[in-house]
Amino acid sequence: MSLHLSQDLNDAHNSLLRLSGSVEEMIGKSVQSLVERRGSLAAEVIDRDNEVDRGEVRIEEDCLKMLALHQPVAADLRRITTMMKINNDLERMADLACNIAQRADSLCPHPEFPIPSGIDQMANMAISMVRRSLDAFVNRDTEMAFRVIKDDDKVDAKNVEVIEVLNSLMSRDSSQIYAAMHCFSASRHIEQIADHAVSVAEDTIYMVDGVIVRHRRPAITTATDPNDSGNS
Repeated sequence: MSLHLSQDLNDAHNSLLRLSGSVEEMIGKSVQSLVERRGSLAAEVIDRDNEVDRGEVRIEEDCLKMLALHQPVAADLRRITTMMKINNDLERMADLACNIAQRADSLCPHPEFPIPSGIDQMANMAISMVRRSLDAFVNRDTEMAFRVIKDDDKVDAKNVEVIEVLNSLMSRDSSQIYAAMHCFSASRHIEQIADHAVSVAEDTIYMVDGVIVRHRRPAITTATDPNDSGNS
């Protein structure tokens, strides 16, 4: 690897880490604004979206320049393409955080609406997945990446629980339908954030091992937890 390529890679890597920190914060604040019905916090999340968009474009441009100028191969090429994919996932997570914040803003006029506790639980799980997937990328830790992929099933299951609670609530009290639908959307957005964390984990595995693991979820779940006796 040339000295110039090494420096450009490190610069792009550091920019990606700064972007990931901003996105993690947006996700946390968007969920907080939903659970606590804080319109000012929701507005803060939405206002930061343009900043993330600009950061995402800059990182993509930097990666494309590296591809054009240095023509990297093998591990360097995988690293650059992985950074581009993760960059895109982070931008989509920021968009989803804004969507959650918008749902939170719509729920502010309905302080009596009981937000299911599963929302907060699912959000904590998704945020943990995001953080660990990025840690796996930074540390080139494929074992952690595989654990993130496996944890997606837990988020999906929690999302189903939340939907069941909301459906039950709407069937009992039709006046809650409007607020429940906003809550339903927020739950779906949180589940999608977890999906993007899985994408980051999958791309990390590709970067480190050169193996594409997308669309192989059953095999991954079975093969990556040898110490799991099947009891929970």
